[in-house]
Amino acid sequence: MILFDHVFKRYPERGEALTNISFEMKVGEMAFLTGHSGAGKSTLLRLIGLLERPTRGQILVNGRDLATLPQAQIPYHRREVGMIFQDHRLLQDRSVFDNVALPLVVAGLPHKEVGRRVRAALDQVGLLKRERAIPVALSGGEQQRVGIARAVVGRPPVLLADEPTGNLDPDLSKEIFQLFERFQYVGVTLLIATHDLALVKSMHYRTFTLGDGRLINDTRGW
Repeated sequence: MILFDHVFKRYPERGEALTNISFEMKVGEMAFLTGHSGAGKSTLLRLIGLLERPTRGQILVNGRDLATLPQAQIPYHRREVGMIFQDHRLLQDRSVFDNVALPLVVAGLPHKEVGRRVRAALDQVGLLKRERAIPVALSGGEQQRVGIARAVVGRPPVLLADEPTGNLDPDLSKEIFQLFERFQYVGVTLLIATHDLALVKSMHYRTFTLGDGRLINDTRGW
């Protein structure tokens, strides 16, 4: 499902962000990505989402070689990779429904299908009754759930999360991680970058640790 084979990423102004990264994740696997600020976690996720391309090495996602994928195929790849961010990145002048619907509207799905999928996604994250609310009326945890609903509404087989609980208290963080487990149980592959080491240890999933752009530990979990 996700394969990194001796991957390097170098920026002209900053030097090497990732050095010789190799690992493989199977379909339906859930893993955490940890490491200090600047260790390369966000860069690694951006490579999977094809927001960046590797400088060297091979990355396979769903059988596609991302290093050589034609530019015209990038939008199709991104529809199969849901991305969740710490800052939610919601459109503040749009309703919850419209925020979640955006990827489907861009993809050109029929109106009736958009409505059905959006409500199913909101139901999954417990926000079906808030579909007409605007983001500013929601709590931080609810806004993060909207971001998750938007990421999964297109039913992507891969879900990436970059510090999804960085602004939440421990109880809300645990709820968000339990929500991720529900997606993993139905076969979604999840990679979650986080600083919350206590919660990571309590959940016993595979954990990748980056240090200065290198993969320094790969704990398989229980």
